[in-house]
Amino acid sequence: MSLPAAATRFLFFTGKGGVGKTSLSCATGLALAEAGKRVLIVSTDPASNLDEVLGAALGPAPTPVPGVRGLFALNIDPEAAAAAYRERMVAPYRGVLPTAAVRSMEEQFSGACTVEIAAFDEFSKLLGDPATTADFEHIVFDTAPTGHTLRLLSLPTAWDSYIASSTGGASCLGPLAGLEAQKALYAATVHQLADAAQTTVILVSRPESAALREAERTRAELAALGIDNQCLAINGVFTAARADDAIAVAMARRGAEALARMPAALARLEHTTTPFLPRGTVGLDALRAMAHPEALPVPDGGMPHPHTALPEGLAAMVDALAQGGRGVIMTMGKGGVGKTTIAAAIALALAERGHAVTLSTTDPAAHVADTLAEAVPGLSVARIDPVQEVADYTREVLDKAGERLDAAGRALLEEDLRSPCTEEIAVFRAFARTVDAGRDGFVVLDTAPTGHTLLLLDAAEAYHREVMRTRGDMPEAVRDLLPRLRDAQFTRVLIVTLPEATPVHEAERLQADLARAGIVLFGWVVNQSVLASGTQDALLMQRGGYEIPFIRRVADVPGRRCAVVSWRATEPVGPAGLRPLAAT
Repeated sequence: MSLPAAATRFLFFTGKGGVGKTSLSCATGLALAEAGKRVLIVSTDPASNLDEVLGAALGPAPTPVPGVRGLFALNIDPEAAAAAYRERMVAPYRGVLPTAAVRSMEEQFSGACTVEIAAFDEFSKLLGDPATTADFEHIVFDTAPTGHTLRLLSLPTAWDSYIASSTGGASCLGPLAGLEAQKALYAATVHQLADAAQTTVILVSRPESAALREAERTRAELAALGIDNQCLAINGVFTAARADDAIAVAMARRGAEALARMPAALARLEHTTTPFLPRGTVGLDALRAMAHPEALPVPDGGMPHPHTALPEGLAAMVDALAQGGRGVIMTMGKGGVGKTTIAAAIALALAERGHAVTLSTTDPAAHVADTLAEAVPGLSVARIDPVQEVADYTREVLDKAGERLDAAGRALLEEDLRSPCTEEIAVFRAFARTVDAGRDGFVVLDTAPTGHTLLLLDAAEAYHREVMRTRGDMPEAVRDLLPRLRDAQFTRVLIVTLPEATPVHEAERLQADLARAGIVLFGWVVNQSVLASGTQDALLMQRGGYEIPFIRRVADVPGRRCAVVSWRATEPVGPAGLRPLAAT
């Protein structure tokens, strides 16, 4: 079977960014609708591309998908949900409290945790309130990348504990009475997720070691939440048609080896496989091909690509980056495009040119140490650990502010520091410290997927208010952060994308967002190009032809610095695997 079985009413797709959750969830929803079911597809991803995949302009209400009877879709927009939540909380006090007090409340609702809880409110209504989705036989959730999804799932328990232990009557989310009223809905949501008769959680992965590790981590964390009704969907399984093409043989071998090394607990789950599709998965016809790959025409092979002059590789970009001698280099882009690999390859190349380099990440799901695999002279590897940062920040605030407080005041401060907002602040301080280290050498930052990255950047404006609220001090690194990020001589931002429709379009939106924040791009990297690999495999040549318009869309912008990195037979792990990426 190519698509996951849809035996339950609720289908919940989750997995590492870039594994094909949206494509697989949409293909499943489409197949159900074409079988006569009435289906609602829901995205809870802040960087959703559901509109593009389904070819429909979507909003927060169920919208019919053109050309498919019985298929509807909607996007939960976290920012819009937060704005509505903020207004719902603040509106009753307008005209009652002084203007300054109302403005203070609005500022208090500007934090990232308000966005989280507001989005979860919307999610809970769909899953925990039967009346909201009574018109549909199946509800298919295309969720956010794994870390964000797990945070949403853990919120009911975290906030329930926070509400139960709070005595001050207010939190960073507003009056606790308002949160108390949501407890029943949250409890119903968690119960629904764990009900195997009603809900199936589909862990989506590609046949790649990193994606399968992430799927196993998700499986274990969901199981710890009491959600054992899981199955596995392996997407993009490639089979080589000829034994004399190094790229095709390597692609098939890597996939087979990754599947053979799959964690035992993950391997025991029921699973389905979807084959590699060379033409992308945007549009209804492409989604139907996921359900019926046997109907696809067999490539005839030997068809040469139209001539296209590809941009040069990563070496010239590393040359340009090295000229500054120091500073921060950040890789950004949609989850799954290879930001970690590109960051590690650049860091290695700079270190081997004699520079002092630190490779770090703000992505809780990143594996920079695994990618580098071994020690390299001049190159240090770091990671921002949220648990450690929260502990350090909490201890610092209590040491500085707690001694000036009586027992009741200290208890209130400790309560405030248990808020999930504390993690945002603590991680942000670590991010600022890491950027500050660019004064003395190169810092290469493998950043989180787009939405989380922008939250970190946005937090620079709101940070001062929050740190004053918890009576902490603003470190110099934080005060200097935004000017440094906006200094194109100090911070060089690279957008990493794949030569596919959705990653390129999302990268363009990211560039526009960065421009509004006053951050100028250094360049673009088009990663994992099959076209640039020189393969002669018929299926992969078809894939290469599909890539051409997306490479041209990136490379043909006047004045844009661009590099194309080819898909390589050698896996890009360890110095031997990473070195060739920046050698041409």
